[in-house]
Amino acid sequence: APPTSISVLAADTPAPFSRYQAQNFTLVCVVSGGKPAPLVYFKRDGEPIEATPLPEPPAGASSWAPRNLLHRDLDDTKVPKSLAADGEPGMGNHFPTADPPRGLAAERDSVTESIPETVVSREFPRWVHMAEPIYYFRHTHAPVSDGTVEARATLTWTLNPQIDNEALFSCEVKHPALSMPMQSEVTLVAPKGPKITMTPTRARVGDTVRILVQGFQNEVFPEPLFTWTRVGSRLLDGSAEHDGKELVLERVPAELNGSMYRCTAQNPLGSTDTHTRLIVFGTAPPRPAAPRG
Repeated sequence: APPTSISVLAADTPAPFSRYQAQNFTLVCVVSGGKPAPLVYFKRDGEPIEATPLPEPPAGASSWAPRNLLHRDLDDTKVPKSLAADGEPGMGNHFPTADPPRGLAAERDSVTESIPETVVSREFPRWVHMAEPIYYFRHTHAPVSDGTVEARATLTWTLNPQIDNEALFSCEVKHPALSMPMQSEVTLVAPKGPKITMTPTRARVGDTVRILVQGFQNEVFPEPLFTWTRVGSRLLDGSAEHDGKELVLERVPAELNGSMYRCTAQNPLGSTDTHTRLIVFGTAPPRPAAPRG
């Protein structure tokens, strides 16, 4: 039986963009309906990806997710001398060895690194990236009640927004019952130009106002994370921020007239801010009285 469906999604989303710390990123390819299990592999911009295979997780274990990397961006002036001793002056080499670990190889069984309180992040990232990313691949399959197999393949690497933005990744499947490979593809893209609408367009005191992100100027993948804040103050309910595509302001008071709201849309590839101003007109008309029985 040939596979009947194939899809590619991003693990652990929605997730924020980080300017200060390198982070892992995982694509998951799910293939269903095949018998026997298909052969699954990834390509980037049409070229096969050479990846380091990872063993299958133990039976009964939860879905595998890579641990965070230990890369940190340290202010050169705050790096302890013990960390910089074997590296170039002022470079703050985290791994004073001849061949520092890279990518997921930088993992440690026990994260006990002591970071002094004086260590601060730089304003901009200072990541050390290789010309070619190091990919890690895992392939698992599980039997389904109808006798077919669900195959899952994961591709994990240290994300580099500078070169990974707008990169095309495809998952391909070979199977004896297929005359040509099945394929599903995604393009990694940071959000750009959120389109925001406000209803009603002319809000009055006492109205319920809804501010909604309807889309972007581009196709965005993976799913963005939305965060709303009020510039210079707290939101109407007293909270500092609100997560979600929509911000609802119940029974707006006149004091909110002219208030500015910021929507931050971000995914691991980038972040963008959009502002909108709330104008409140007069007073809302009185509600009609309920009919008497």
